[in-house]
Amino acid sequence: MAAPSETERLLGRGPGYGTTESPAVAEEEELRRRLKYFFMSPCDKYRARGRRPVKLGLQLAKILLVTVQLILFGLSNQMVVTFKEENTIAFKHLFLKDYVDGADDTYAVYTQRDLYDRMFYAMEKYLAIPNETIGRYAYVRGESGGNQSALMLCQQYYRKGRIDPANDTFNIDPKIVTDCLGVDPEDPQPLPPELDRSYKNFTLKFHKLINVTIQFKLKAINIQTIINNEIPDCYTFTITITFDNKAHSGRVKIRLDNRADIKECKDPSVFGRGDNSFRLFFDVVVILVCSLSFILCARSIIRGVMLQHEFSQFFQRRYNQSVCLSDRMEFLNGWYILLVISDVLTVLGTIMKIGIESKNFASYDVCSILLGTSTLLVWVGVIRYLTFFQKYNILIVTLRVALPNVIRFCCCVAVIYLGYCFCGWIVLGPYHVKFRSLSMVSECLFSLINGDDMFVTFAEMQQNSYLVWLFSQIYLYTFISLFIYMVLSLFIALITGSYETIKHQCEGETPVSQLHAYIAQCKDSPKSGKYRRDSASSCSVFCCCERAPLQDNALLVN
Repeated sequence: MAAPSETERLLGRGPGYGTTESPAVAEEEELRRRLKYFFMSPCDKYRARGRRPVKLGLQLAKILLVTVQLILFGLSNQMVVTFKEENTIAFKHLFLKDYVDGADDTYAVYTQRDLYDRMFYAMEKYLAIPNETIGRYAYVRGESGGNQSALMLCQQYYRKGRIDPANDTFNIDPKIVTDCLGVDPEDPQPLPPELDRSYKNFTLKFHKLINVTIQFKLKAINIQTIINNEIPDCYTFTITITFDNKAHSGRVKIRLDNRADIKECKDPSVFGRGDNSFRLFFDVVVILVCSLSFILCARSIIRGVMLQHEFSQFFQRRYNQSVCLSDRMEFLNGWYILLVISDVLTVLGTIMKIGIESKNFASYDVCSILLGTSTLLVWVGVIRYLTFFQKYNILIVTLRVALPNVIRFCCCVAVIYLGYCFCGWIVLGPYHVKFRSLSMVSECLFSLINGDDMFVTFAEMQQNSYLVWLFSQIYLYTFISLFIYMVLSLFIALITGSYETIKHQCEGETPVSQLHAYIAQCKDSPKSGKYRRDSASSCSVFCCCERAPLQDNALLVN
C-alpha cells in the first residue's frame, strides 16, 4: 500500500493534525524535526523555514574581501622585501672587496694581508658613501654624550692563547675579550681615506682571534611605495660585516648581515598622493565582516553543543541508552571551528596591518603569516558547502574515511624515516653537503621520495673513505627502494581502498549511524511547513532563547 501523500496527511485526522498526541511522542517528534533541521543543507533550511543562507552569503563576501586585502598587502610587502634585498646586495658589492653574486658560502680569505685588506676596504667605502654610492644614504651617528661611534670595529679573542703545533702543546684561557675601536665620519664631509688612517693602527691578535666585526647604520627612504599610493617609509639599516675565525682552520669566512628597521618619516609630503583613508576603511569593513562571521559561527557551534546535550539526555531517559562518541561529535561542526579560527586570524592580521600602515608596527612577516593562513582557511571552509552535493562530496568523504588509517600508517613510517635521518646525519654528514644537519637530511630524503636529485645525491658523495662510500650506497639504495616501491605504494593503496569503499556505498545501501537512523524516522519534508512552528522561538544573532512549548493540537494550514 502506497504511503499517504503530504496533502492527505494534512487533511486527514492522523496524529498531530487535530487529534491529541501523547506528550512523550510529541516531544520525540519535535526533537526529531529539530535534529533533521540541524543537519539540513542551507537550501533545505530555506525551504523548511524560509530563512535565507546568511552564513553562506557572508562567507562568499568574506572570501572576496579577505582575498583583495591579501593581494593589497602582498604587493606592499613585496616592495618592502625587495627594497631590503636589493639594498643588501648593494651593500655586499659596496663593502666586500671582489664580491661576486652567489658566492656567500665561498667568500673567504686565507692570509693576514688579505684580512687586513678586506677590513680596511670596507671602512674606506663606508667613509666614502656620500661621494660614491648611487643610492641616497645617510650616516647614523652615535648618541650625543655617549661613547658609541657611528662605526664600531671590534675583535673578539681568547684572553690567553698559546698554540704550539711543533711541540703539540697549547695553553688557552676560554674567556672571551672584546676590543673595539670607534670611527666617526667628519663633518661636514668625511676625510679622504688616505688622510684618515686612525683605524689602520688596529692590530689583530691572529693567534687567539675568534672573529672581527664591523658594524654601522645607514638611513634610507623607500620612495617606490608611491606606486601603490602609499606614504614612503624611512629605513634604518644595521649592517654587520663578520670575519669568522672561530674554526681556526686557516680559512676566515666573511659575511654581511643586514637588519632593516622601518619607521614613519618626519613631515612626509607627497604631492597628490599618499592618502590611506580608503585602505583604512577597507580594513575596518574586513574586521566587521569577520566579527559578524565569528559571532554566527560561534552561535552555530553553541547551538550544536546544546542540541547534542539535549538529545543525549532524551535518549538516555527514553531508551536508557547512551549516545556513542561518534554520534555526539556529529553535532560539533569542524567547518565552523575552521571558520572561527580563520576569523580570529584575519582580525588579528588586519589590526597588525593597520598598525604597519600607520607606522606603529614593522612586523611584516607575522602579519603576512596571519593573513595568509586565514585566507587559506577561508577558502578551505567553502568546501563545506560543496559537500551538500553528492558529486562534489567524494573528496571530503574519502579523506574522512581514510584519515584514521593514514594517521596510523604515517606514525609507523615516521619511525623508520627518523631512523634514516639520524643515521644519515651522523655517518654521511662529514662527507656530503646535503647531510650536514638534521633539517637538511630530512629535506634531502623527502626529495628522494619524490624522485628529485637522485643522481646528484649519489654523485656528490665524497670518496675519501671507501667504507663510508660503500655505506652510503647501501643507505641510499635501501631508502629509495623501501619508500618509493613499498611505502608510497601502500599509502596510495590506503587512499584508493577508501575511495572504492565510498564508491560501493554510493552504489549500494549506505550504512547509517544510530543518530541518522533516529533522524530518518522523521518523514516530514522541508516543504511540509512543520518546521516553521519552531521558528518564532529560534535564536537571535546574539543570544539563544528558550523555545516556546509546542502546540500539537493546533491545525496547520498551508
